[in-house]
Order: sequence, then C-alpha cells, then structure tokens
Amino acid sequence: MIKRFFDFTASLMGLIIICPVFMATAVLIRLFSGPPVFFRQTRVGKDGREFQLIKFRSMMVTQGTEMSEFEPGNLGRVTPIGRFMRRTKLDELPQLLNVLKGDMSLVGPRPEVKKWVAVYPERWAVVHSVRPGITDPSSLIYRKEEELLADSTEPEKVYQEEILPHKLALYEEYVRENNIFTDFAIIVKTVFSVFKS
Repeated sequence: MIKRFFDFTASLMGLIIICPVFMATAVLIRLFSGPPVFFRQTRVGKDGREFQLIKFRSMMVTQGTEMSEFEPGNLGRVTPIGRFMRRTKLDELPQLLNVLKGDMSLVGPRPEVKKWVAVYPERWAVVHSVRPGITDPSSLIYRKEEELLADSTEPEKVYQEEILPHKLALYEEYVRENNIFTDFAIIVKTVFSVFKS
C-alpha cells in the first residue's frame, strides 16, 4: 500500500511538473514524424494480466509491433528524433500514465511481450508477483541493449539465451529484496544515468 501510494503521488506530480516537456515532445513527434504520437504495445504485467504500455513513438510505423512482435537490435526504423528520445529516455515518459493507472510502478521488473514470457514461464510467474516498473537494475545494466543486439549476427538468439536469462535473474532478486529504500536508490541511479548519457 505504501508503494502504491508513492507510485500514484510521484507519477501524478511528475506528470504535472514535466507537462511542458511532455507537450513539446508530442508536438515535435507530430511535426517531424507524423502521427501517431504514442506507441502502444501489449505487455504482460502483475499476475499475468496484459495491459497497453505507452511510449512516445520513436520508430517508423509498421504493422505488428503493437501486438507481440519484437525486433531485437533493429535500429533501422528509429527516426532522427527517436534517437534523441531514446538517448535521453524521453520516450519513456508516457509510462507515468501506466503508473498512475496502476498497471506499473516507478520501479520494478520491466514488462515483456507475450512471446518472451512464454520462453521462461516458470520464472516469469515469480516476476509477475509484483507490478512491472519503468526502471529497475536491468534497465541500468542494459541501457545500451539495442546497440549490443544490433552488433550481433543472431540478435534473437543472444536475447533469448544470454540477455533475457540475466534479466530474469535480476528481476527475481528484485522480487526477493525490494523495498522503498532500494526503489529510491534505483530512481536516483536512473536519473544520474540519463544525465550522463
């Protein structure tokens, strides 16, 4: 209950404070990339419930990405403004709406698409005992995940056999040990990592 109160209050205040940045980003996407401004994709959340994750659109529009498709390491569709948003994490800001709704927390395991949940269902069952988050330790470790996968000749295999198992280990550790103090520390580290980029 304390965590949910913190998530709700912080996301509401965050949306109010960043409203000018939020609106300016939406206008720039509309001007330079066209509609839609937002990217929505079905992800799996707490207790295995599906929800629509919201981001600012950073890639050219193609069919299928709103459902369960995943293109690890595919940077060819990233728009010029999208590259800037990804580097500064501006594309993640609309997820504060997911936090406000209760689909997500500020801190927690990153939500995944169904395709990759199905690969390790027993491990995901443990992870899905908590709400997914905007940031977590794996987000800091794999901040440049897309570039790493783009350099691989078999990005899906690398993601499935190397990156995802390590992420799941970090998620499971978070589920076992998370508390409000570790969450705050992760938020601070995330903010510093954005400014260092």
